[in-house]
Amino acid sequence: MAKTYGEYLHLDELLRLQEPSEHDEMLFIVVHQAYELWFKLLLHELERARTTLSQGDLYGSIATFKRCRTVMKLLVEQVDVVETLTPMSFTSFRARLETASGFQSLQFRELEFLLGYKRPEMRRLYPVDGPEQKRLQQRLQEASIGDALREFLRQQGEVLPPRELGQANVADPQLEEVLYRLHRTRPDLVILFELLTDFDEGFQEWRYRHIKLVERTIGTRSGTGGSRGVEFLKQSLFHPVFPDLWNVRNRL
Repeated sequence: MAKTYGEYLHLDELLRLQEPSEHDEMLFIVVHQAYELWFKLLLHELERARTTLSQGDLYGSIATFKRCRTVMKLLVEQVDVVETLTPMSFTSFRARLETASGFQSLQFRELEFLLGYKRPEMRRLYPVDGPEQKRLQQRLQEASIGDALREFLRQQGEVLPPRELGQANVADPQLEEVLYRLHRTRPDLVILFELLTDFDEGFQEWRYRHIKLVERTIGTRSGTGGSRGVEFLKQSLFHPVFPDLWNVRNRL
């Protein structure tokens, strides 16, 4: 018997995963489940981007980052949907979250680490002996997109000193100098650099929209998971994933 659309997508199972107690809770659950699915896709695509960059595959990297950039823009747009929840609407079911919080999104932390925004202290959000610790430790130790970008540039004949895996992306004058020269001499590579910058901008925009969403909904109160809410979120605001791609713009 031929497979049906519902069977292929496991729709019976998927659509049983929403159990709202209030009318507006359905929106909250669906949007956040959708976010986790998009995070899963971004991790899948960025792992491929890490491979194509490390192999010096320019066009494969451009294609993958174009997709990632488009997904990132969609994530920003989804905030508009969540903002149709008023503070009173959220209050009607907030107690149902108990200690659950978006701060605990493991996939989002993996995204940060994979991109190169590595903050080991974020592991404190998860049980010491839980499986989340193992996944985050692996992400901390493996190559990031920032590392893969450096390897891509070496594949283009550039000389960059080796960097120990596990380090966070920080501004590097040597890398900035290489990027400056390539912006002037390699227009084909500039396409990739612009996509990376565009993705980075979208990532920062999502953080900003998320902060304003939380502030609009709960003000400056603590989050459901015991976090410092808006104050905590602002720590990473306007923190670029690829600082050298932004710094080089001061010279172009």
